Amino acid sequence: MTYAEVLEYLYNRLPIYQRVGAPAYKPGLENIKLLCEALGNPQNNFPCIHIAGTNGKGSVSHYLASILQSAGYKNVGLHTSPHLKDFRERIKINRNDISEQDVIDFVARYKDLIERIDSSFFELSVAMAFYFFSKAKCDVAVIEVGMGGRLDSTNIINPILSVITNISFDHVATLGNTLEKIAFEKAGIIKPNIPVVIGETRPETKPVFLKKAAECKSAISFADTMYSVDTPRHINENNRAYLLVDVLKNGENYITDLHSELIGLYQLKNIQTVLCAVDRLNEAGYTIRKEHVIDGVKNVITQTKLLGRWQILSISPLSIADTGHNEAGIKEIVQQLKTISYKKLHFVFGVVKDKDPAPVLKLLPKNAVYYFCKAGIPRALDENELIEIASKIGLKGSAYPTVKEALKAAQSNAKENDIIFIGGSTFVVAEAI
Repeated sequence: MTYAEVLEYLYNRLPIYQRVGAPAYKPGLENIKLLCEALGNPQNNFPCIHIAGTNGKGSVSHYLASILQSAGYKNVGLHTSPHLKDFRERIKINRNDISEQDVIDFVARYKDLIERIDSSFFELSVAMAFYFFSKAKCDVAVIEVGMGGRLDSTNIINPILSVITNISFDHVATLGNTLEKIAFEKAGIIKPNIPVVIGETRPETKPVFLKKAAECKSAISFADTMYSVDTPRHINENNRAYLLVDVLKNGENYITDLHSELIGLYQLKNIQTVLCAVDRLNEAGYTIRKEHVIDGVKNVITQTKLLGRWQILSISPLSIADTGHNEAGIKEIVQQLKTISYKKLHFVFGVVKDKDPAPVLKLLPKNAVYYFCKAGIPRALDENELIEIASKIGLKGSAYPTVKEALKAAQSNAKENDIIFIGGSTFVVAEAI
């Protein structure tokens, strides 16, 4: 099989949540345990860091992988999801995606096993990541949770550190309709006697985490009570855009002018979480100095090839894509757009049909011009349904059957001093970039 044929087989044979939604979700760890047992339990052959959370877990995962690379650790593994352009983005070792031949060989070798177990797409990708991290003898791997935590396929690892970035509403049909219920699912990654870092302190969720940590006898740290990251500003340096921030640790100056290649203002919270995680890693025996943190944060995109986080696609007109899609993520996006001067805002926007779009739509600016569209996946909400819901909320625009057509229309209408923003769904962003 060619690589294209393998991908076609995987997409058609295995249900993938990102494309079809709930029918692909298989709660429970039975399948992943069977897969990994057949592979020789590769997840036990390398130390790892486990990252959960509603928002920010992808950015935190990439920051940590970059910092570990800057600290000189060899074969740093990184497993994240979903991918934007290519399946291989899910499995990286030292910045590089695994090869197409790796994917071909793995599927060819274990095709019968995959079909016998009837694994999901995500279960397969997790098992594949563990297999290649073990094969590469990774010094350490950063493993991002797919959804929730307690029943997520990644939750068969025994990490050296658990990290939960934050809790807000997303996947409520699966994880629960209160912050406490969602926190309970995320807290499922806390393991006995393994330290855990919580990125954001919330009164609704803090007791949930404290209870689980106490049950597991796990040391717990709340990053935002130790670190504060403020005075954000943007600069261009050597034709590269950076977010600059100042960092305080326990109220005292710690790092001035910390450069980040990830320039979204929501990264301030993620940087706090990362710094606290680094402290816990050093306590666990790792050697990560301040200069490694500075270098890793500054070069996070260069060293991990992360896409879709406040990504600038063009300068004139300024075109920005961001994968933030739930209420908390959209609030951050709208807040940052308010900090930018522009004449008119053009919004290329699409969502998935298994979530109520109204709460997100109500957060969007009323004075923007909207280009409602449908990503090319079965799970995407029809653009005509979306515009009907949006018009009742007071958002004005036109409907387009594809992301490409919506973006082309926005680019045709936008003037030099306007902004085009692309988002609402990871899949809209993937097609735009």
